[in-house]
Amino acid sequence: MRATTALQNKIMTLPQLLQRAAAWRVNGKTIAFTNGCFDILHEGHIFSFEQAAATADYLVVGLNSDASVQRLKGPERPINKEASRALLISQLALVDAVVLFGEDTPLELIQALAPDVLVKGGDYRMDQIVGADFVMANGGQVIINPFVAGFSTTGLIDKIKKGYS
Repeated sequence: MRATTALQNKIMTLPQLLQRAAAWRVNGKTIAFTNGCFDILHEGHIFSFEQAAATADYLVVGLNSDASVQRLKGPERPINKEASRALLISQLALVDAVVLFGEDTPLELIQALAPDVLVKGGDYRMDQIVGADFVMANGGQVIINPFVAGFSTTGLIDKIKKGYS
């Protein structure tokens, strides 16, 4: 199998993910989960993925669908369509699975997967992290990664609109 085919197989439906996660758990492995729009991948996202991957044996990334990105970020978003965003994230060696979700929050996905570790970026407080209560109530942990200043998708879009100076 070509490497690109293997990497594309990391993009899963929820039932596929749950089956894969069950196999990981049978082998005593832990699962970390993070989520976001990841509209324009940048250094801050990569740092967050690195930090999240270090917390467990496997890293699952929940990716907002195009419709949910538009509801959350406005009519001009996403810049990159969900298939492109999923493909880019799946190509990262740090990421073991990518799953799309259409809701505004990943709560249903988190409850279905029941990750051992829920990871969010430093621009969140514990009380703002969807699913944190569920994960902790099930014996998991919630980690807030440090925020990487100077890197944001909105900032990049604003810079592009204004023109590089």
